[in-house]
Amino acid sequence: MSKKNKSTLGRSLIKDHYGQANHKKKVNNDSMLHTTEVQDGYDWGRLNLQSVTEESSFQEFLRTAELAGTEFQAEKLNIAFVNPKSNIGLLSKTEETLLKKKHFDKKDLLKIPRRPKWTQFTTAEDLQKAEGESFLEWRRNIALLQEDDEMLMTPYEKNLEFWRQLWRVVEKSDVVVQIVDARNPLLFRSKDLEDYVKEVDDAKMNMILVNKSDLLTPEQRQIWAEYFDKENIKVAFFSAVQAEEEAKAAKLKEQEEEDEEEKNAQNSDEAEVDEDDDDSKAIAVEELRKATEAIIKGLDKTEEQLRTIENQIGVVQKTQGNSSQLLNRAELTELFRNVYQGTKKLENIVTIGLVGYPNVGKSSTINALMAEKKVSVSATPGKTKHFQTLFLEKDIMLCDCPGLVMPSFVLTKADMILNGILPIDQMRDHVPPVNLLCARIPKHILEDKYGIIIAKPIEGEDPNRPPHAEELLLAYGYNRGFMTANGQPDQSRSARYVLKDYVNGKLLYCHAPNGVEQESFHTFPARVRKEIEEESLPKQQQRAMRINKNTAANEINDQFFKTNSGAPHAKGRASFPHIGNSSQGDVDGQATGVPNKPWRRPKKEKREKLRKKFVHLDQH
Repeated sequence: MSKKNKSTLGRSLIKDHYGQANHKKKVNNDSMLHTTEVQDGYDWGRLNLQSVTEESSFQEFLRTAELAGTEFQAEKLNIAFVNPKSNIGLLSKTEETLLKKKHFDKKDLLKIPRRPKWTQFTTAEDLQKAEGESFLEWRRNIALLQEDDEMLMTPYEKNLEFWRQLWRVVEKSDVVVQIVDARNPLLFRSKDLEDYVKEVDDAKMNMILVNKSDLLTPEQRQIWAEYFDKENIKVAFFSAVQAEEEAKAAKLKEQEEEDEEEKNAQNSDEAEVDEDDDDSKAIAVEELRKATEAIIKGLDKTEEQLRTIENQIGVVQKTQGNSSQLLNRAELTELFRNVYQGTKKLENIVTIGLVGYPNVGKSSTINALMAEKKVSVSATPGKTKHFQTLFLEKDIMLCDCPGLVMPSFVLTKADMILNGILPIDQMRDHVPPVNLLCARIPKHILEDKYGIIIAKPIEGEDPNRPPHAEELLLAYGYNRGFMTANGQPDQSRSARYVLKDYVNGKLLYCHAPNGVEQESFHTFPARVRKEIEEESLPKQQQRAMRINKNTAANEINDQFFKTNSGAPHAKGRASFPHIGNSSQGDVDGQATGVPNKPWRRPKKEKREKLRKKFVHLDQH
């Protein structure tokens, strides 16, 4: 067969095999097929012998529907655009409700390790071995709770030595006080610790100290007081930061008064002695006597006020239950002195054990009560190695326990970051926690707080939806000047600043107790700054607010190619100051090569070289 026939035969076979795909389908009457006549449904009689061992959830759903004989038809009605970036790391309302119910059902399984029973005849080696075995069994149970029930928990303390410090604090204390954060008290409260305290000695007392209570309104504190009344546990509201500020102000005022007294004393010494010196001395002695009497009366009044506070606290304990009052340092000290009515471990001394997470302000509370820095402040577990005792008054001893991260149920990892349990500087993905922040803090609060303008939702989206992480961080980064090497706002850096503002309380969100609606418990103020339309902003800021790379690239290209210059161009150099514009001629009608100094003409050879070098410009 000739070479020509072979190629013809090959083309014929290819055309016969693949050419039919381009032919239009027709029915028996040689007319065109309609969409209703195309067999695009399931072919139940087909033979499928393909082995399937792994498939995605969507494929599994379709295969199950096929086995059930179910077919689906697509409806292109009521289309809604969903931004895939808006819900990263967030739970739907249904998922959140189901998970909270699961947490409530499993709360009794969330325990802390117990110290094994021991007597005076137990040796140190036997006790240490029993503690290790008990702790290992506890860790296994917590791991099974996480794996089998798929429960997300806080990264609890896994060092046995820290739990040994807690056991000793519980055994030595008359009252065990759990210090919690006022914005989310239930997350930092361990009910199993309260049970363990009663297991050690039923005469011991549990108490909750709600720190950072200055972030709560009086109405919110009242709701929490009533909630803990129902829980049958004593609660007190305190603010270590506010107490420290009051102590600093008192010291400053005292220092000013001392300086004023010294100044008056110096002025009186320098005054000239006149004839009425005796009378002046008599007047000074009389004034000193009156001042002394006033001081004595003031001391008596102070003691009377303290007794009144003591009586009020006793009345509140006996009749009204928990008080929603924000206590200062003196009032909290009196409460510690009178809160325990049982037999004390130490005679005439009440021992107050302080327990809490590393970031709830436990050390700050101790320093505020002591009116000076007694313990170091840190939000990192392990700063305090062993428990320590401090005498607040001659009859009040504080027993400080190292900060312990106890196991607690949480909804997402982003929730742990916002509650300060996980360090912000060590997070790897900033999008979920910022999305959760945007879901909690309204858009106008963020704009008023930072003085920024957040991009509005695109066409087709809900105009009232909360902003997602990218929209907030782009606006914040551009406003603060946090830019990356390629000229875009630095979202990772911006996220750390915003999240730290939330953890520090500058962006305030307070959780409601169980049984109270969150919307009615915590309300936000109205907009303060005037709302500015996005279209009125500079183009550069609009581009920074929306990281649409295609649009940004088109705008940059349009600006770059808008002006078409015919000036000479060479690699690495865009301007030639010694060469005139090629479109302009000199007086003699010459084209290019006009020098900057018109009184000097270039040499002929120079003109020839320039003409040859840029002759292509004239050709174009």
